Amino acid sequence: MKDLAENLPGAVATVRAISEGRLSAERALRARLERCAAAEDEIGAWVHLDSEGALARARTLDAGPMRGRLHGVTLGIKDIFAVRDMPWRCGSPIWADRIAQFDAGSVALARAAGAVILGKTETTEFAGYQPCRTRNPAVPGATPGGSSSGSAAAVAAGMVPLALGTQTSGSIIRPASFCGVVGYKPSFDLVETWGVAVFARSFDTVGAFARSVPDAALAIEALSGLALQPGQTGVTPRLAVFRGPTWEMGTPDLHSAWTDFEASLPAAQSAPFGAALSATMRDIPALHARIMAVEASEALAHEYEIGADRLSEKLRAQIEEGAAQTSEQRLTDRAAMLAFRQRMMAETSPGDIWLTPAAAGAAPAFESGTGDPAFNRIWSLLGFPACTVPVLEDSAGRPIGVQVVGRLGEDALVLEVADRLMRERFAHGEV
Repeated sequence: MKDLAENLPGAVATVRAISEGRLSAERALRARLERCAAAEDEIGAWVHLDSEGALARARTLDAGPMRGRLHGVTLGIKDIFAVRDMPWRCGSPIWADRIAQFDAGSVALARAAGAVILGKTETTEFAGYQPCRTRNPAVPGATPGGSSSGSAAAVAAGMVPLALGTQTSGSIIRPASFCGVVGYKPSFDLVETWGVAVFARSFDTVGAFARSVPDAALAIEALSGLALQPGQTGVTPRLAVFRGPTWEMGTPDLHSAWTDFEASLPAAQSAPFGAALSATMRDIPALHARIMAVEASEALAHEYEIGADRLSEKLRAQIEEGAAQTSEQRLTDRAAMLAFRQRMMAETSPGDIWLTPAAAGAAPAFESGTGDPAFNRIWSLLGFPACTVPVLEDSAGRPIGVQVVGRLGEDALVLEVADRLMRERFAHGEV
């Protein structure tokens, strides 16, 4: 797989080099700006590039002491986050002229940790399914996925070593898989979401894109205060391979690559869930979609009121579907969601890790949309941490991610397994 970052240092390496006096924040930023100049016209990853503001910030950092975990790291921010004095459009013409007057909580934490915010990355409309203009740097002519399209593409193209995104159904894991990068969706509610436009409050989660697991971990360490670097848990995970109830929605290339992957992991358990729980899981993707529609109709009530005609047909239909759901259905669905979350925690054990497809296959054509989140909905409804690593390919050499999932709160172990998986597969020359 081609290294689109051209051997530029990642986030962890950048911070280390700056702390040791071998690199400056300004030099690190200029290398990324050169990459943006070379690739942005073709990829369209950015809503807004604040080159001058980023350079001023880098020079300020270079003139002072080390600020924190992200000192001197160039960072992209998905355009559903408020970033002070930058556009906050959420991928919609409704907010075409809006400029944020404040930083979202996660953005403020990143600044405090020493990040250099380069700008705002493209997002699908309100982080839904309507595609934006961004193209996939790893697969010409293909979608980068959504909704964190620009964040995934900017990292894949080497424009930034880190970018923030969000996931409600599959908006981190799927685009990371399509673009051949690492995508980390933390446990639900681990990272502050104030100042991030809401789509579905029960699922919205802030996460990160990077080119290595340690880099993705570093980003969320800075936002959560937790120690997440791989190799620190001291836990031996129990691995299970899980195709999931949406397996038949996968492409033939996914089925072929996944079958080979399973055969390479003789120590991994198969069929990790009992028959009754597996049967319940078949209903979860539809449950997630119904709750998501209801909560989107509430979160976007203002936008629907002032600009329904400026919403895409698909989003407008989703909002109307959610608003039309009966009281009985809403109560039944919320009870089912809570019961499933409790059941999964009760019927699994600390240290359980599941390896499952990150997407239905490699990135489809740009014109087809942003792909299906079918392989992500269960984990998003549960709020479980997930990290996808680009360790598989289809027959044409296009990346396919392996999604590593663990129980709520076991982020460090998920990252540890994901890092080990990525290192082993690359060491063996299989990617």
